[in-house]
Amino acid sequence: MKYRYSYDTAIGRLTIMADETAIIRISLGEVPDSGSALQETSLIARTYKEIEEYLKGERKEFDIPITLSGTPFQLQVWKELQNIPYGKTCSYSELAERVGHKGSCRAIGNANRHNPILLLVPCHRVIAQDGSLAGYAGGSHIKRKLLKMEKEKTNVQ
Repeated sequence: MKYRYSYDTAIGRLTIMADETAIIRISLGEVPDSGSALQETSLIARTYKEIEEYLKGERKEFDIPITLSGTPFQLQVWKELQNIPYGKTCSYSELAERVGHKGSCRAIGNANRHNPILLLVPCHRVIAQDGSLAGYAGGSHIKRKLLKMEKEKTNVQ
């Protein structure tokens, strides 16, 4: 069985989806899904609590089980995204090199665009080689806000 529940957060409305054992999707906005029940499970509530702590700058890592579904390439990219430390960024080209696909910046961008678990799989930490923000599913204003918050909290400690 799949479950979903939505919350208002500092970056807008988030919908968190889970199965019985793991988070399977975190999306910006309300996400109606006829294949899931509208129910706040304990795992969904715990995920929301950790996201709220993160957005307040009180949490740097998540302790939530996730299940990612995608192509082998997407899974490889999403796994590598989880290795980018809090408060740090890397470029699309650096990420392409890390996954062994040098020069595949567009493919990396496409995998990021399809990241099903925002925040927990931190695609917002990937920027253009020139330091510009490039794209983000929630818009560049949210990406800028997340990166600024992480940088400030990293510099404080």
